[in-house]
Amino acid sequence: MTGKKFTPFPVLQTGRLTLRQLRDSDDHDILALRSNAQVNHYLDRRPSQSLNDARHFIHTVNDNVQRDASIYWALTLRGADNLIGTVCLFNFSENPAKAEIGYELLPAFQGKGFMHEALSPVLHFGFQRAGLRAIEAHTHSENRQSTRVLESLQFKRDGAADANITRFNLTHDG
Repeated sequence: MTGKKFTPFPVLQTGRLTLRQLRDSDDHDILALRSNAQVNHYLDRRPSQSLNDARHFIHTVNDNVQRDASIYWALTLRGADNLIGTVCLFNFSENPAKAEIGYELLPAFQGKGFMHEALSPVLHFGFQRAGLRAIEAHTHSENRQSTRVLESLQFKRDGAADANITRFNLTHDG
């Protein structure tokens, strides 16, 4: 049984980052992130087209957080408010207690260790506070940066989800 309770929202801190709840004022940053061709290259989703798309997305995400259906962090540099990326835990299941992790980062911040830094406390939250026993990640087989991040965090390849997607798994026995 997971301990999924996401209110009050768990703000996480690292040396360089604050992971906080998505806000209505993030609409421009969410549009920039979700409409970026480089960010979307390996994702199977329709890019955001407008501020209304971004606002609808923010509303949907925060509704899911309120219902404890998923948790979605906005990544900001410490001391700044602009969103540079996101991390989420979603697709929770009770038996076994597992969830999927997803993440994205604006290209200007990629390759600088930010995602590894952000995922570490999210994984800790998932295992220690949400009671998960496993966290899965799915990445495009050609997305070498994402694969490197997952492997550096001890995720193990768990086979192909389909022809182009590799599934990774991280388990916690504690």
